[in-house]
Amino acid sequence: MSIAGFLDPGLWLSDAGGPRYLQLRRRIEEAISTGVLPPNTPLPPERELASMTGLSRVTVRKATQAMAEDGLITQRQGSGSFVAPRNRRIEQSLSRLTSFTEDMARRGFHTESKWLERGVFLPSPEEQVALALGPDDSVSRISRLRLASGQPMAIERAALPVDLLPAPTEVATSLYEVLERDGHRPVRAIQKLSAINLGEDDAGLLGVDPGAAGLRIERTSYLPDGRVVEFTRSIYRGDSYDFVAEMRLVNS
Repeated sequence: MSIAGFLDPGLWLSDAGGPRYLQLRRRIEEAISTGVLPPNTPLPPERELASMTGLSRVTVRKATQAMAEDGLITQRQGSGSFVAPRNRRIEQSLSRLTSFTEDMARRGFHTESKWLERGVFLPSPEEQVALALGPDDSVSRISRLRLASGQPMAIERAALPVDLLPAPTEVATSLYEVLERDGHRPVRAIQKLSAINLGEDDAGLLGVDPGAAGLRIERTSYLPDGRVVEFTRSIYRGDSYDFVAEMRLVNS
C-alpha cells in the first residue's frame, strides 16, 4: 500500500481516538513498523501530509516534531524528515521505576511481546535467594522478547512469588499493570548493570550477531513493606540503549 493510501483518514482517524496529532503519530509509527515507510525513507512534506490526512498543518507539525524528539524520525535542514535508522538509541533513566510498556508508550512506541516462557515453576537457587523462598515453594515466571515498533529491544525474564502473581497468564502486556491492579505494584528497586557480549541464543532473539555488545540488568523490586515482589533479569541490545542516571552533590 502507498503511504497516501495508508494515511487515508477513513482507515484510522476517529472522534474517540484521542488528540488528532497522537492519532496521526500512531498511524505514521504503524507505517514504519509494517514497512510501508522503511528506515531512511523521506516522509511526505508537511503540506502533503495535511492534504492526505485532512488535518491542519499545525496538527501535522505537532505530530512530526514529537516523533523527532523521540528519535522516530530525523529532520534535516533543507531536506525534510526521514524515518530514523533501525538502530536509533533510546535513553533510559535509572531514576524512574517504570515498566518497559510504560516507558515505550511515553515515547510513542507501539510495544509487542513474544512469549518465551510463562507459568508456575519450582524456583532456581538464585530465585530462592532473591525472593526469600523455600526449595518447596513455587515461583511465577514470565520470560519474553520485548519489541518496540517492530524492533527487538530486550529479553526479560521475571520471577515473582506465586501469592503476588498467582496467574502469570494474565500478564498480556504490562506486568506492572497487573501488579498495580492487585495492589502489589513495587515502589522501589535496586538494579545492577553489567556489560556483556551476547551469546548465540540471545543474539538470535535480538536480531544481532553473536558476540555483539549487550547490557544485562538485574532488578530486585520491593513493596512498601519491604517485601521483594519481583526479581527480573533482562538483556538489552547494546546498540539501542543508553542508561542515564542523575547525580547530585551531597554536602558533608
